[in-house]
Amino acid sequence: MAIIDVAGVRMHVQRLGPGGGRPGRETVVLLHGLLTDSLASYYFTVAPAFAAAGLDVVMYDHRGHGRSGRPATGYGLERFVDDLGALLDRLEIPGPVHLVGNSFGGTVSFGYALRRPDRVASIAVVESEPATASWARKIAGLLERVRHEMTVNESEALDWIAAHRGGHTARLARAAGRLVRDTAIAAEVTDCGLVTEDALRCLDRPVLAVYGADSDLCEQAPWLRSLLPRCRTVLVPGHEHSVLVEAPGRVRDLVLGWVAEHASPGGRGEAGHGTGRDGRRAAAVPVEVNVP
Repeated sequence: MAIIDVAGVRMHVQRLGPGGGRPGRETVVLLHGLLTDSLASYYFTVAPAFAAAGLDVVMYDHRGHGRSGRPATGYGLERFVDDLGALLDRLEIPGPVHLVGNSFGGTVSFGYALRRPDRVASIAVVESEPATASWARKIAGLLERVRHEMTVNESEALDWIAAHRGGHTARLARAAGRLVRDTAIAAEVTDCGLVTEDALRCLDRPVLAVYGADSDLCEQAPWLRSLLPRCRTVLVPGHEHSVLVEAPGRVRDLVLGWVAEHASPGGRGEAGHGTGRDGRRAAAVPVEVNVP
């Protein structure tokens, strides 16, 4: 475990590699979701397999989450995007990286790729969407519900969660309630420059979007394919929002294949301008895949 200063916040960072002193062929940066999530959702699912496959794996707790610092303010989406850029600088990671974002982590990934496409080789998001006006409305509604339940009906809400979702989920919900009550995240996170469809049409980084086939977010798949020049969507039957933790083997295989497809020819350096391992430009064809 490492605690380092990133953009004025003490950030909890974990890094895994192939071992034996060998450098990773490519770097993947794993970004977790909002409120109840932390880097643990990767550490105990796909991160070790990524490292074993020869990748340099970087994961961190967002500000206010996990073991990272929790300032009272500074939770606009653009601050999370700033944190990602500052972390890459702080770790002196060479070459473009592959961003893997779960839920809100995918939203941050989209934001960073739009800001710094030169530093992004590819994007893989799980149950996520860009920061559009629709996203802002949904997130604002979610945060308001959490704020209300954790201030007005906290005991009843936690008892219900414990009975129906288990004690671990109830503990995560309690921590999420503290984050919403004690910081300005609910008011600030959507106070940002939202993404337009025209901006998304200009995003030339390859994007893999994975959704649970039973999730409300799966309706994003055809919309993303219609906008992004190079987008592949995958629907995983029998799953809702928790695809990463419920089907880690499928997520692992999908992301490893995606990174291999969009790796730089030499493994490092100028990566990801649509090139695969053979150096040829990858096809810019939107595709939907159903994973059994």
